[in-house]
Amino acid sequence: MDRFNAMQAFARVVETGSFTKAAETLHMSKTSVTQLVQQLEARLRVKLLNRTTRKVNVTADGAVYYERVIKLLADMDDAETSLSNASVLPRGRLRVDVPSPFARMILIPALPAFLTQYPDIQIDMGVSDRMVDLIGESVDCVVRGGEPTDLSLVARHVGDLKSGIYAAPSYLESTGLPSHPQELSAPPHYIVGFRWARAGVSSPYAMYRSGERINVQGRYVISVDDGNAGLAAGLAGLGVVWLPDYMASEHVARGELVRLFDDWHLDPMPMYVAFPSNLHVSAKLRVFINWVADLMAKNTPIVGRRMNKR
Repeated sequence: MDRFNAMQAFARVVETGSFTKAAETLHMSKTSVTQLVQQLEARLRVKLLNRTTRKVNVTADGAVYYERVIKLLADMDDAETSLSNASVLPRGRLRVDVPSPFARMILIPALPAFLTQYPDIQIDMGVSDRMVDLIGESVDCVVRGGEPTDLSLVARHVGDLKSGIYAAPSYLESTGLPSHPQELSAPPHYIVGFRWARAGVSSPYAMYRSGERINVQGRYVISVDDGNAGLAAGLAGLGVVWLPDYMASEHVARGELVRLFDDWHLDPMPMYVAFPSNLHVSAKLRVFINWVADLMAKNTPIVGRRMNKR
């Protein structure tokens, strides 16, 4: 029995709750993963997992052993990556999920440089704004906007998106130019609603000016759950749209969008890279997170001081 492979298989079964999913993430057969865990239990003379036809649960002894195993795996990974041998580079498949505008405009254009530096890393990228079950879907990390609410995740704050309020010229021709944000809450105005995955509904937007604070809810004819779709709706004149400045800048320069209310401000949206707190942070995941943080520092630096969840 290869004790390292056995411990790795056991840890992945605990993290995914399934021999099948563990086998998929390890690129092994389900039979091989099952045999490794059985051999590990035989060596330790203790039951690590309770198996039923529907799910796998870790035993009390298995939970204690798991905590020791992930630390050992992390130490072994650190030992390997600390070697001076230039041929020792992070390798393997990395599954990530990122918002579609961030992927299209920031992350993917910069990926060639990352893959040149780490040619043995293969990235499987999900592009969405949905809630992702990182363990159940075997996703290594997600990039998301907004304050993290899932306490099972470790979230690293990597930047803040400055945002503004925009409208298409065709929309303004039909409604007139609003002079105050509160006008957006009443006819003839509409906003483009955005449904946050964690809430499922559009939330009011807080706006500030010289000590004055208002919340703008607005009516909508369309709400979306994807940033690119929101941009498209704004460009089509379907309503006033709240957008990160990096998404709107090119369209403003081409005259396709007009920025409104320059004397009003919105809170910047914090961006986080999040991963499960019980996940073994591999070398490939560590270098990817650090790269995203550096990329965000260049494009959307951190505004003010925030406390990161540890």
